[in-house]
Amino acid sequence: MDLLDSILNSMQKPPTASEAQKSALKKQKEALERKQKDEKNRLKKFRQQVEEKIGEFIKDGNKPSLQFEPMEQTYRSIIRDVAETAGLQIFSFGQDGIDRYSVVYTKERGPSEDELSVRRSGGVWSEDKAAEMALQHIEMKKQAALNIEEERNRKRKHGKEQLSGTFYKQKYAHLIGEDAALDAAHKTNMNKTYGEVPSENKKDSRSIEQTMADIRAKKLKKAENKEATENNHQID
Repeated sequence: MDLLDSILNSMQKPPTASEAQKSALKKQKEALERKQKDEKNRLKKFRQQVEEKIGEFIKDGNKPSLQFEPMEQTYRSIIRDVAETAGLQIFSFGQDGIDRYSVVYTKERGPSEDELSVRRSGGVWSEDKAAEMALQHIEMKKQAALNIEEERNRKRKHGKEQLSGTFYKQKYAHLIGEDAALDAAHKTNMNKTYGEVPSENKKDSRSIEQTMADIRAKKLKKAENKEATENNHQID
């Protein structure tokens, strides 16, 4: 064996293909484990931050809500878990994957219908928005009251309120049938001219002498009829 052979034999042989693959897989596994560990620590730290924020929110007692920034579903689920564990209400708004965010409320003071409507439509809720919505409700109530008063005035103008045929039909159609209810409705409509006599026609325009003469004539006629009746009985 010469010097060259001795040198070649002393050198380390290159790793086989299987050993290279094993080494690569091992490195990938170690990298994945480090990544998972980092993510676990990050979520744990985030949960601690959420617990601190919610704890401060509960202690304050004056804030109506606690809003978080838009974030992924994984982080929102942690907020929900912490809030529900603390006995609070939580709602999420916005489009998932884009701008969905969570808002926490106390158990006693949840969101109003106005707030839910604004947030669900993509709007921003604030004290100014709440005041604006309150004014809108006041104006709507005023308008509704005016509409009711106008309707009452219209009915007064057209006479006393009465049971209309349409109402009668709607009320009894399911009991006696559509046609029968409609016929009954027509029959129950009040005749406004019935029983209405002008006051001038009710006055007795006769004089006292004429009235007395008419009374005596009626009595005389009644007596004559009575006498005729008695005569007829005697003849029989």
